[in-house]
Amino acid sequence: MSMNLRSTSFFIGLSVCCSVVSAAQPTPPTGMITRTPSGETQADPFPRPNALAEQVAFWRSVYGYWSLGQVALHDMDYPGIVYEVVDLPGEASEGYSYTAAQKKLIEEHRTALQAQLQAVARHYKTPSLLTDAERELLFRIQSVAGEDAVPGAAERVRSQRGMRERFRRGLEISGRYDATFRRIFSDAGLPTDLAFLPHVESSFQTSARSSAGAVGVWQFTRGAGRLFLKMNAAIDERLDPVASARGAARYLSHAYDTLGNWPYAVTSYNHGIEGMLRAKRLVGDDFAQAVREYESRSFGFASKNFYTEFLAARDVASSPHDYFAGGVRLEAPLDVQKVVLDRKLSAAQLAKLHEVSLKQITELNPAWSRRAARGELPLPVGVEVWLPPAKTAQEQPNSVAVAPLTAPQLDTTPIPPATSRNYHVVRRHDTLFGIAARYGMDVPALQQLNNRAPDNDVVRVGDKLRVVEDARDDAALPATAPEAALAEDNTDIIHIVRKGETPVKIASSYGITVAKLLTSNDLTKQSIIRPGQRFRIPRQ
Repeated sequence: MSMNLRSTSFFIGLSVCCSVVSAAQPTPPTGMITRTPSGETQADPFPRPNALAEQVAFWRSVYGYWSLGQVALHDMDYPGIVYEVVDLPGEASEGYSYTAAQKKLIEEHRTALQAQLQAVARHYKTPSLLTDAERELLFRIQSVAGEDAVPGAAERVRSQRGMRERFRRGLEISGRYDATFRRIFSDAGLPTDLAFLPHVESSFQTSARSSAGAVGVWQFTRGAGRLFLKMNAAIDERLDPVASARGAARYLSHAYDTLGNWPYAVTSYNHGIEGMLRAKRLVGDDFAQAVREYESRSFGFASKNFYTEFLAARDVASSPHDYFAGGVRLEAPLDVQKVVLDRKLSAAQLAKLHEVSLKQITELNPAWSRRAARGELPLPVGVEVWLPPAKTAQEQPNSVAVAPLTAPQLDTTPIPPATSRNYHVVRRHDTLFGIAARYGMDVPALQQLNNRAPDNDVVRVGDKLRVVEDARDDAALPATAPEAALAEDNTDIIHIVRKGETPVKIASSYGITVAKLLTSNDLTKQSIIRPGQRFRIPRQ
């Protein structure tokens, strides 16, 4: 239910309009219980502070009730204070742009509302001087935010367009990815409902792009993508929904380990881990208090509302029949095969090898750059390639795109002394996490290696950090069977990465430079390596 503000009575129905937000859907209890696959119950990992209930209800209305043709005028600091919902004239644009007539109408109502709020601020200590409409405004502000929020309310008026149609379309698309995303988070030991985050980030639009340069379903920026995903001239995993979901799992796992609770960790997806660490140090673990009290130039409306948007999106997506008449027709789950390249191949070679058209294979792999899709650049080793589903069991591909390696043999080449750098000198814009990721370790390991306190995450330009342990450490010794094997052409050694190993350690073990190791494997210093990954070791 919304109010038609093209009527002559400006505030007719105000109390009804406001009740829509509060009654959009009963707020789930704070101590919500979830059930694990084994049948055990456990507390909801995503708490709902009562102080944020109105905020969550506001975003449920944005996602599940207000259409693209409606704009809510509300308080920026207290979104639960909704003054009016404007019905826009003419057609509503999918791209959120407004026609001249729509802009004019919104501005007219904003100006009139601000004038009334200014009158309320002047006389709220003496309610008898207020009109009935102004007293109604005063009651709404006081009931949600208290009397102290009355001054300045006129300056906090913000407009929010409804997203009902966009959210519904995102729900339909999510049917393609939901099971896969949940499996990724489950395998990472994380709450599977994190699979709802793309509703907030991109509405599951693969072509989504933000003003900050974030792209794809999971909205990774270029800087974050280089830490958690494969990115080079041939491939940008930010554009692959599944690959970027794994990157999101890696990021969120680190964020939770660092911040200690999910409200802070989820918000860091928008505001950054370092920003949320500052908030936690200043305010403490009470997230609702942080939303109200933490002040930072970059901790604005988007950051303050990110967690409540996530909770609201989770509510709406979990109960679509309560919001969308007739329910939602989900798209069929993702049905593809995966192969992993163990040598460079072009898109055309892959298509021929797996007997699919070049067009079909490029459509299934949105992470490929245009040059790679045209065959101008080969796809590097270790890249995941998606293929059409097999029709029969005989059509199932091997786990790698080409023939597997021959039986392992020990490399008996003498190992020269290590010559690679053991230290990293902190440069401008470096972070402790970025340095750790660059050298294939986690933050606690880097802190321990440098005798730093667990809560000391501050680095300064010029600091010298040890990034490789003593060369005598067992982890730096050459791999033994079956972890090192000769390739079938008997020219290169294949090294299987073990837990705790870094490119520096591996290069030292074989007496080659880190640069040569990375170049031989189509990697950069920013690439992340994982246990089980294969490294091709060029002979001297």
